[in-house]
Amino acid sequence: MNIQIVKIDNPNQLNFILGQSHFIKTVEDMHETIVSTVPGARFGLAFCEASDVCLVRHSGTDPELVDLAKKNAYALAAGHSFIVFMKDMYPINILNAVKNLPEVCRVFCATANPVEVMIGETEQGRGILGVIDGFKSKGVETEADIQKRKELLRKIGYKH
Repeated sequence: MNIQIVKIDNPNQLNFILGQSHFIKTVEDMHETIVSTVPGARFGLAFCEASDVCLVRHSGTDPELVDLAKKNAYALAAGHSFIVFMKDMYPINILNAVKNLPEVCRVFCATANPVEVMIGETEQGRGILGVIDGFKSKGVETEADIQKRKELLRKIGYKH
């Protein structure tokens, strides 16, 4: 087995979700779920089909984001993986709805951080072994850091 690292190309530091599902139906169901959960959602999604013709399937509401999702999915070329890029919303807005889709097996990350994806490749194909989401910890938060964290959550409307 060969192991390689594929960096997610995300030049505008957009939020995205990277996961694995099990069926071509993922593309339509995920599209419907996202637009039902966040009316007016701007997103692009791509799915690596792992059988039959093995195409990168895609959908979305924003052509630029669809292109970015297709580009990254094709670079991964990992069986039944999916990636969703989004604008003007956050993974927290759709994450539970996505995870509750019957096709979704797992979510590797939901982030705007730089991400490196560890890919295993055999003669048969490719699969995601794991992800490096962001950077390593630099310390433990202080009381001042706790206060800043709490203020940020209230400022952006996630806590009252």
